[in-house]
Amino acid sequence: MRLANYINGKWVPVTTSDVLPVINPATAEVLAEVPLSGEADVARAVEAAAAAFPEWRRTPAEERIQYLFKLKSLFEAHLDELARLITMENGKTLAESRGELRRAIENIEVACGIPTLMQGYNLEDAARGIDEHMIRQPLGVVAAITPFNFPVMVPFWFLPYAIACGNTFLLKPSEKVPLSIVRAFELIEQTGLPPGVVNLVHGTKMAVDALLDHPDVRAISFVGSTPVAKYIYARAAAQGKRVQCQGGAKNHVVVLPDADLEMATRSISESAFGCAGQRCLAVSVAVTVGEAHRAFREAIADIARSIRVGYGLDEGVQMGPVITRESKARIEALIAKGVSEGATLLLDGRGAKIPNYEHGNFLTPTLLENVSPGSEVWQTEIFGPVLSLVRAETVDEAIAILSRHSYGNMASIFTSSGAAARKFRYEVPAGNIGINVGVAAPMAFFPFSGWKESFFGVVHGQGRDAIEFYTEKKVIVERWLGEWTRTF
Repeated sequence: MRLANYINGKWVPVTTSDVLPVINPATAEVLAEVPLSGEADVARAVEAAAAAFPEWRRTPAEERIQYLFKLKSLFEAHLDELARLITMENGKTLAESRGELRRAIENIEVACGIPTLMQGYNLEDAARGIDEHMIRQPLGVVAAITPFNFPVMVPFWFLPYAIACGNTFLLKPSEKVPLSIVRAFELIEQTGLPPGVVNLVHGTKMAVDALLDHPDVRAISFVGSTPVAKYIYARAAAQGKRVQCQGGAKNHVVVLPDADLEMATRSISESAFGCAGQRCLAVSVAVTVGEAHRAFREAIADIARSIRVGYGLDEGVQMGPVITRESKARIEALIAKGVSEGATLLLDGRGAKIPNYEHGNFLTPTLLENVSPGSEVWQTEIFGPVLSLVRAETVDEAIAILSRHSYGNMASIFTSSGAAARKFRYEVPAGNIGINVGVAAPMAFFPFSGWKESFFGVVHGQGRDAIEFYTEKKVIVERWLGEWTRTF
């Protein structure tokens, strides 16, 4: 099956002949062929979005959100179908796929509040006889470039807010996982949304560059690695576009001696090994303070050994494969690099063989002890089921270790001390902070934050930040002269 682009309310073939296989990472089965759009395909989609914009922006906000209400109902009705597609093409467990879709639905729900969220403000008699108003207006054509690890959730950090604000939207999803978002767009089609309001274009770098350079695309949203985030931010900004780019992460968690060990271990394990470590909020470094080290080391090793790895559609599986063979090889090479740098291999997940899935991209949970801050394995985003253990003697030393890192996406602490927790949240240079929480994922009505080299831009995705990003402020200063005369 060869996939098609969705442009101007229709599924249309791509003009180029280049394709890539969509591969199930657990079974190595080829699920479909994804076409690689060229500049002409992108231009066609942008033209459709630009043509649809004038009428769509004139559609009252209350009418625009009716399509989102319909889409929420469709997502609820087809949740299990979408979840199975995510698991088949991405590898995460069925429970994780369902959780991803719940987050997508949550963003649809929040965007339904646009009639309130998009409101401006005014002041009568800003000066004598002069009134002043601030209103929000949509930008026009906006686009998002999204990653493989959350095929449906991440696009819905952007799509509902963009169209609810009156913009028209173009999505370039990951070529590795196009099936679930294609099905999501088929559900969007069922809402009766006017042609051209949302469009989908498959492809790789050629399609991305065409979006970055097209003069009618006003804003770009991106989630992916930091090197690509830097590239997209620089190239799009040079074209005068509004840009938000979520980059990589190396999330640290600090465990104090007074932490609830059972809760901390369970939460950190779920964070480090859930979704096979392929999420931007995965904990990848655990910094144990003082006497917490030995107890935590033993507890995390026990729980990591017990995790059942396999195909996410099978009953009881707790962790699936990584996305590609290349990803698996890269992760295994980084584990070896950590050992060569002096780390102790407490648990080795390389060379995993899963019965009946011998061709899958499987690793099992890996623990590296005595990782040195400043080493390559400490600096690099591994994006796999690997947790590094680092020791510190004090809270101050632990905060200093994680503060040295170039990334600043998330940091968490496990403690029963309110003073330690407040110090942590006050001082740590990261955009998302967890207190006794392993995955500090903001709800849809809060921004998905990120600092340092984890984010490039000014406002983030989700919540009120999304309204700021997808609208322009217009200020009207008005004076009316003469006497008001009542006539009938």
